[in-house]
Amino acid sequence: MISEPFARKLAKIAAFLPGILVGTLPTNAQGATSTIGRSWPIAEPDALAEIEHKTSALPPDLGQKFGPRSTWTSMHSAQLATASVSKVRSLVPFHTLDMDITLPDGRVLYPRGFTFNPLTYVTLPQKLVIVHPRDLAWALRTAAPTDWILLASPAGDVGAINGDPIRLAETAGRPLFILEERVKDRLALAVAPVIVRQVGKSLELTEVALKRGPAT
Repeated sequence: MISEPFARKLAKIAAFLPGILVGTLPTNAQGATSTIGRSWPIAEPDALAEIEHKTSALPPDLGQKFGPRSTWTSMHSAQLATASVSKVRSLVPFHTLDMDITLPDGRVLYPRGFTFNPLTYVTLPQKLVIVHPRDLAWALRTAAPTDWILLASPAGDVGAINGDPIRLAETAGRPLFILEERVKDRLALAVAPVIVRQVGKSLELTEVALKRGPAT
């Protein structure tokens, strides 16, 4: 029988693995569920109702205190150059443990510094389509409904995204995400547009050089 502390460690590792691939992006994995054994109704209050109750008590002009969204650091995306050549490359997203994974008796199962490929254990269920805002229309035509679209800033445009991501998402009618620096580094991204998908136990990165008309 697995002890409770060790079970908690395994659960922590299992929850940790998907985030190793692409930072903290949300997941859409779904699966069948069933009830085994006795069950009880949930006694805790509804979380959404609590949030709505709290927000209803906030002053109506609270948003003005934060200034325009263009100044919010949370809206700043990582910079990528523009792809000038279309090509496909592969990447194995190796990860190195920053802690020891131990057995209940204290023996080390996997030591700190152990390096492994997360794709051996988990699957990236959708593609990532990473573009500059000016190429969003192309991304919307290219991405499947379940794919994630990430917005990058043009190289040289420090802290800018050339478009309000919230407004762009509302116009597009689907969620859009900001490309974070840690995701850029984790996936070794250099240019956009680029499509990232899992192939076997590695990631395939398809960099796309789009045909553009003369600058206006």
